[in-house]
Amino acid sequence: MRVRRGRPHPLGATWDGRGVNVAVFSDVADTVELCRFDGPDSVTESERQALPGVTAGIHHGYFPDLRPGELYALRVHGPYAPDAGHRCNPDKVLFDPYAKAVGRDIDYDDTLYGYPAGGDDRVRDQRDDAAHAPLAAVVDPAFTWGADVRPRRALADTVIYELHVKGFTQRHPDVPRAVRGTYAGLAAPAAMEHLLNLGVNAVELLPVHYRISEPFLIAEGLSNYWGYNTLGFFAPDPRLAAAPTPDGVVREFKTMVASLHDAGIAVFLDVVYNHTAEGNHRGPTLSFRGIDNAAYYHLADDPRLLWDVTGTGNSLNLGHPRTLQLVTDSLRYWAAEMHVDGFRFDLAPELARQFRDYDKLSPFFDLLLQDPVLADVHLIAEPWDVGAGGYDVGNFPINWSEWNGRYRDTVRRFWAGAPQQLGDLATRLAGSADLYGDDGRKPSASINFVTVHDGFTLADLVSYDQKHNEANQQNNTDGNNQNDSWNCGAEGPTSDPAIIAVRRRQMRNLLLTLLLSQGVPMLQAGDEMARTQSGNNNAYCHDSELTWIDWGIDDERKALLDWTKRVIGLRAAEPVFRRRGFFQGRPLVGDVKDIYWISPEGHEMQPDDWQFDVQSLGVLFVGEEIDERDDAGERISGNSFLLLLNGSENVVDFAMPARLAALTEHVVLDTTTDTPEEKEIGERYLLLPHSSAVLLVTRRT
Repeated sequence: MRVRRGRPHPLGATWDGRGVNVAVFSDVADTVELCRFDGPDSVTESERQALPGVTAGIHHGYFPDLRPGELYALRVHGPYAPDAGHRCNPDKVLFDPYAKAVGRDIDYDDTLYGYPAGGDDRVRDQRDDAAHAPLAAVVDPAFTWGADVRPRRALADTVIYELHVKGFTQRHPDVPRAVRGTYAGLAAPAAMEHLLNLGVNAVELLPVHYRISEPFLIAEGLSNYWGYNTLGFFAPDPRLAAAPTPDGVVREFKTMVASLHDAGIAVFLDVVYNHTAEGNHRGPTLSFRGIDNAAYYHLADDPRLLWDVTGTGNSLNLGHPRTLQLVTDSLRYWAAEMHVDGFRFDLAPELARQFRDYDKLSPFFDLLLQDPVLADVHLIAEPWDVGAGGYDVGNFPINWSEWNGRYRDTVRRFWAGAPQQLGDLATRLAGSADLYGDDGRKPSASINFVTVHDGFTLADLVSYDQKHNEANQQNNTDGNNQNDSWNCGAEGPTSDPAIIAVRRRQMRNLLLTLLLSQGVPMLQAGDEMARTQSGNNNAYCHDSELTWIDWGIDDERKALLDWTKRVIGLRAAEPVFRRRGFFQGRPLVGDVKDIYWISPEGHEMQPDDWQFDVQSLGVLFVGEEIDERDDAGERISGNSFLLLLNGSENVVDFAMPARLAALTEHVVLDTTTDTPEEKEIGERYLLLPHSSAVLLVTRRT
């Protein structure tokens, strides 16, 4: 095998049309070898060649006879000195951190550990693991994007739909069987028809980077279904593809993105850069650990151990410039080469813990702000990790949006009937200015949600008082008890019409609140059809019908689906629900305010009124008199709407505000009925227990 010195950049294995340049960073390696494999069934490499060039810690070489589709891995010769933080072991075949495709999945075996499995991790294991290690594949990046146009939609006009690529279509009867549960399945006409009919215009995909399942899950016959256990930050996960070849997997992902773009749907990725699949210091040596453990991971005060704020055993060290480069290179690759439109960052504070404490001035944030590629994509933080001071809701930079956990908790408490003052609810409905309004951000900085993958589904939220995670094989000790006070009647499935009616209203209440609040709503896939996981609120390890969406829709589920479409349609049609700026709460045009908070007695809420434990509230979003401008400077004011919310167990005879005496109100939505009557409202509106309504407010002529 001929090899030339090659170039130190770009990192990874890069096909240039004639050969492949290979570049690997390791500050501690004496030698880095490229290992070539004849196929996925190979038990050892067919050739092994040292990379001849070394430039600033990057080992590099050019291989004129290496071609797309060939499988390869790395071996790194260097110090095995765990007490100093180094774990190089040339007997272990390593996955390229910059691999663009997976050539062979992992086959768990004791030889994958850098030390004798179960023994002293200070002792180097000298058994070869080439028959079991994951392998990378060289890819040809050529792809005809044609006239692919990214949706340039403002977040304020976006409704996000969080889905799992496999779970979304695996049971869909109208998606061709051969592509169900794959990237191609998501791009199938039947799948996109559901998204378009529903009215969502952005999908947020649970992790699609190459991941592996933890050994303890495999031992129980389970797997890491969600995918939050990344090994390859550039390679699309082949388990989610119909294509049988590495090149085909990459092309299938690109085709999916192009198809969604053609339909006007943006693609966001849930990305997991805070840790890797190698676990703690006693985990397997698969990639980063064997290449440069001390550079890629935060080491503990004892360098043999790893510092962990993720709950997985390790934390990626973005304080090291090459690790920071790895993450930003990965983001640029998915944005520029794969045409992805945005990213949701799992446990995002960890990425800014350069010196262990969260730092809003971290170089990570600076790089993303000035990068000409990444400056044009949406950045969304999960603003907490498990480290000290790790709850940072409202504390990310100006160009970031955030999953608003405060919104979720407040809205859930209100509709569960939990005692609370209404001030916090009002703040969440109005876009959470207390979190995002003090640093120049807009309501679109708040990604509002009630349920997501991590927790109960919407139907289970209102149907179970306790989690039921027994199938996870952890004695129901995993997952949080997020829900113990809904009081919707008997727990679990029931045929009692009264209980079913309450649950139905509660689901509609939560959806109405979510979709008509200021900010950006995020809907969990299947919630619009009352998807259930039988009370399991931590179903990360189930790749089964428990987590796959059931498309067999009965009348009740169809009614919820149609109702959800109606609410999303209202949001899309009425600018007052998609404001660019925060409400001012003071007269802006004449004596008219842009928002009014109204008590059940019909008067505008006064400061003392907020102190009482009341479970009913009205809010008038004023559109028609207010001249607000969109991002292009166009006028976007429109109709005004009165939202009435009754979270109590009592009937509320809601008095219409005196200032509406000269106005007419028409019922647009009422959570107690599928089709509210088109009627004029008198001086009062009757709200049943646990119900809400939306009234269109127009001037009488």
